[in-house]
Amino acid sequence: MELSEVVTEEQAQRIQKLRQRVIETIGSNMDLYGVTMSVGHMYGYMYFQNEPVTLDEMRGAMGMSKTSMSTGMRTLMDLKMVHKVWGKGSRKDLYVVEPDWYQTFTDYFSIRWRKSVEMNIHAVKKSLSELKALKLEAVESGDSKLVELLEQDERKMEEAIKYYKWLTRLIDTFESGEIFEYVPKEEG
Repeated sequence: MELSEVVTEEQAQRIQKLRQRVIETIGSNMDLYGVTMSVGHMYGYMYFQNEPVTLDEMRGAMGMSKTSMSTGMRTLMDLKMVHKVWGKGSRKDLYVVEPDWYQTFTDYFSIRWRKSVEMNIHAVKKSLSELKALKLEAVESGDSKLVELLEQDERKMEEAIKYYKWLTRLIDTFESGEIFEYVPKEEG
């Protein structure tokens, strides 16, 4: 339902102004998390649509190129912030936002954190393996100062692995929804 069908011109302008403020804020906040501001604006625009939208409708409303719109939509879908839906009689792809901001938040951070944790654990484990080989050489050659230095680094890397294991468990609580047992969603 279009605004013009249910409100006066003045009311429509006021509603558009307050919506635009929220859309701008969403865009700015998304930028803080590594998603471009324009993609954040896409999400914000879609958030206020009461029915699925096509890329062409979005492009017309936002003035973005088809390529930018398509890339932005793919980003939002990868982050599980937007879903493709089926529409009877429509040949074009239709998109809707994930209305549950709690789910959006947990999906977004789970995806980003898990990727980061996997890369970091791999790097630390590889370095730890090389460090242990170097430490063995230092022990065999009797270089106690090098052994001491390497043991300090080894402890630091083992602490890093413990942290990443903890972070993995935290991510698991996000993905399972268990986090909401500890930090409940707001009611009402």
